[in-house]
Amino acid sequence: MIKGIQAGKGLRAVGAMSGTSLDGVDVAEVITDGQEIFGFGATGYRSYSAEEHRVLRAALGKWHEDAGLEAAFDIVQRAHSQALSGTEAELVGFHGQTLAHEPRGRGTHQMGDGAALAEALGKTVVWDFRSSDVELGGEGAPLAPFFHHACARYLGYEAPVAFLNLGGVGNITFVDPRIEKPEAEGAVLAFDTGPANAPINDLCNERLGTPYDEGGALARKGTVETGALELFLADSYFYRMPPKSLDRDAFAEMRELVLELSDADAAATLTGMAAASVLQAMDHAPEAPSEVLVTGGGRLNPVMMQMLAAALDCPVRNIDETGLNGDMLEAQAFGYLAVRVARGLPTSCPSTTGVRAAVGGGIVSYPEG
Repeated sequence: MIKGIQAGKGLRAVGAMSGTSLDGVDVAEVITDGQEIFGFGATGYRSYSAEEHRVLRAALGKWHEDAGLEAAFDIVQRAHSQALSGTEAELVGFHGQTLAHEPRGRGTHQMGDGAALAEALGKTVVWDFRSSDVELGGEGAPLAPFFHHACARYLGYEAPVAFLNLGGVGNITFVDPRIEKPEAEGAVLAFDTGPANAPINDLCNERLGTPYDEGGALARKGTVETGALELFLADSYFYRMPPKSLDRDAFAEMRELVLELSDADAAATLTGMAAASVLQAMDHAPEAPSEVLVTGGGRLNPVMMQMLAAALDCPVRNIDETGLNGDMLEAQAFGYLAVRVARGLPTSCPSTTGVRAAVGGGIVSYPEG
């Protein structure tokens, strides 16, 4: 049991994250009191096999009550248990695997049983981070913004900065590090920008049998189809005021927009769509950021980074250049949020998810004995 977590005294927590790219489980330690970050610890990764990826991909879009999820559930539990085995962290933040996300409809579905994981690991596990937010009218995503705020202060920023996560879906957090508490008015604004890597990955998988466009090599050979790009940007999502969030496959029509294009032109166009989504998002910035720090797999795509640099009016940097680990930031975020939950601190607020009031999500499960 976690006792006596106090401000100013760091706890070693580990977060586990399996994203919508379905490549594997990231685990990463953070030392924090749930407010300030004191440092980071060990990291690890447990990849999914081709068969595991196939099973998980087939489960996307399904809900808790749907049949035929047993195999996917077993993969999620086993992979996380293996990825977290041997961790010395005192507290585990378990995100689970997002299968479906419809906050204005059926809710949100992160597959995984934190109570069972607590028994398997013999450690306290915080999980089901999103449900409370959705129940109180929030989007349930993105959930990393409070961690981004802590990171900006950890790095010593004294001016507004933006954290852009390009995973399967893109999301951005505008941070004002001059404001001490992330839930305070003006400290953070966050929302999903639009599709990011997921459509590109799907294209490569379907047409070439490869998991993604490594190094943007395919997109580099192609040309952006401006007509398809304009149709994409006409989607009503871009006219909604934030906070707002997306499911992995919310822009399924993107496939139709590039259906007749060559492989290279299709990849270039989908990459251009992801970058254009970020440009649209900048219209909502409360104050021009001093720079944009890019995390997630998209930062490793030179074509994506070049498009962003050309489109935005501020410097665009790979977050690795700051000393943070762009591969592990999401996992670290859920370790950080686990400590906030254990301390009774909020994990989201109106400016991050649109929830009616600042709320602390998450279930805390303790191992028996």
